Amino acid sequence: MRQRLNLPPSWDGNLWQCGHLGRARPAHRHAELEFNLVTQGSGTYLLANRRYRIGRGDLLWLFPGQEHVLVGETADFEMWVGVFRPRMVQRVATDSGTRVLRLADPPGEYCRRLSRDDLDRLVGLFAEVAGTRSCLGLFNTGSAYALLATWRAFEGAVDVSVGDVHPAVEKAARLIRSDPGALRLVELARRSGLSPSRLSRLFKRQTGIAWVDFRNRERIKRFLNMYGAGQRHNVLEAALEAGFGSYPQFHRVFRRVMGCTPAFHRKKTGK
Repeated sequence: MRQRLNLPPSWDGNLWQCGHLGRARPAHRHAELEFNLVTQGSGTYLLANRRYRIGRGDLLWLFPGQEHVLVGETADFEMWVGVFRPRMVQRVATDSGTRVLRLADPPGEYCRRLSRDDLDRLVGLFAEVAGTRSCLGLFNTGSAYALLATWRAFEGAVDVSVGDVHPAVEKAARLIRSDPGALRLVELARRSGLSPSRLSRLFKRQTGIAWVDFRNRERIKRFLNMYGAGQRHNVLEAALEAGFGSYPQFHRVFRRVMGCTPAFHRKKTGK
């Protein structure tokens, strides 16, 4: 799915921190070059038929022609996200070492693990640049520097192992993300082309999370997206709309996934 990022027209890019259970999205791609730098926890990225199990210090580049989806994040997952408009990438990626950043879907693998020093240095840089948004010239210049500095750190890092993802697992993950409420394993397996038992085993082995846990996390994401955005004022209505069959089921899953009750989470976040 082609997605349009909500960047102000005058910004050449953006940098921000992203935690576990952000806004629920299906597999997507966008015109902007993107990188993700994990600072805590772990998760799995699916890119076409490739699978990256990413953890602290892992830096993954996502190019405009690559549809991608993050699955199976741990509860403590955090990362820095950087996105950069094509106009800026074309302007600054001009030497032989950086021209690959201009491509839509370059061959090869673009996930590596940074040293602790490089990780700490980039996190400090991102925080500094993100703090200059009120000064457009400084922010755009800093974003360009952050892009090139991150690529330089990537070039000196070590590869993260990548595994092929079975097409049925990728399709099942997409189906669950698009509708985490309705699909059961039998229907999921039928539409993915495998037997229920094989799909269940393969999904767990390749993504690191059982399909039912993945579905529950997607339901929680949908609930937080609706309830936090004020689209539903009633917790039960939002829980049912997100795909849960009852409030007790929702409460049990929420506590297991989020590590706290819905009431405590609302008090903590103010949502």
